[in-house]
This record gives sequence, structure tokens and C-alpha cells, in this order.
Amino acid sequence: MVRRSAFSMIELVFAIVIIAITVVSLPMMSQIVTRNSENALVQEAIFAAITELNEVTSYKWDANSADSNVSASYVVNVDGDCNAAFLRPGHIAQLYHRKCLSDPAITSAANISSTTTPNLHNMAHSSSAVFLGNAATKEGYKNAYFSTLSVTPNSSFGSLSNDPNVKKISISISDSSGSVVTRLDAYSFNIGEIDVYKRSL
Repeated sequence: MVRRSAFSMIELVFAIVIIAITVVSLPMMSQIVTRNSENALVQEAIFAAITELNEVTSYKWDANSADSNVSASYVVNVDGDCNAAFLRPGHIAQLYHRKCLSDPAITSAANISSTTTPNLHNMAHSSSAVFLGNAATKEGYKNAYFSTLSVTPNSSFGSLSNDPNVKKISISISDSSGSVVTRLDAYSFNIGEIDVYKRSL
């Protein structure tokens, strides 16, 4: 008799079971991969918002914060407490430290954007796409994401209530349905900057 090798019934059953498990688990695996990709996209949007918030806080506090012929941002005399030496309580009475504007008549914040003196308000914007061309869906993701940034003067911060020396910066990230994914807040204070001492030859 000629002996022929073949699959036994039990081997066929095991093969069918393994194939069935693979076929059933594929949609679940695809769903997990899609969810992870979407979560990664949300994280990228949040990182973009953090970067934008850091950039905004590096701007001058107000369009009036810049003194003539000075690159540093000075203190706007909002409370009228700057003295004749351009200092207010808490300032260090030394050169190249924080000081008030040389014009004490500037006592209020302009709260406007300026092409000559970029400040916090230049960065405020309505809903704009976080990713290039608002085309996150082209990469196979479910949502596109949008950021909105606002600068609110006279904001309360802790025990400070409507202090004119405080501005609140808020940036929110929302998806294509308008649902807010996250919101980040920062505060900017009217404290000016320290002058950079430059050596002369």
C-alpha cells in the first residue's frame, strides 16, 4: 500500500479556529490603531498650543510698553505710582533694572495690536486650523483641530480682582464639531523687562 501524508481532522479544526480568531480580531486591532493615531494627533495639537502660548508670553505686555530708543519693555504707569526716577514700589534703584516709562502721562494700557510695537494683542486670533490646510482628515484621522487665542485685560488672578496690571491669555483647542479638547491659560503682568547691558569698545 502507498502511504500518503495528509491533515488530520483535528489539525484542520485548529487551523480553522486560528483563522477565525485572526479575522475576528482584525477590526478590533484596526480600531485600536485608529484610536491611538487620533490620540497622537490631539497631543500634537496640544503641543502646538503650548508652543503658541510660550511665544505669546514673550511679546511686550502692551503697545505702550516700549520707550523711545529702547528695545526693552518698560512698566506702563497704570496705577500712577511711578516716581520721578521712573521707579515704583518694589523696583531696584539701579541701572539696567526694571523701570517705568519715561513718559508718566502714559497711564493706561492700549490693549490693541500694533504693527510698530508688536504686543500680546497681536497674537489674538479667532478659530484657525492647527494643521496645515486644515487637512488632518487627509492623513486618515477623524478630526481636524482648531485653536482660538484671546487676550483679556483686567483679569483676576488669585486674590487680584480686575487688576489693570494683569492680562489673561487663553488658548483653546477644539475639534471639527466645535467641542473643546483642551484649554490653556497664562497670565502676563505689567512688570517690564531688565535692560541688557552692552559693552562698548
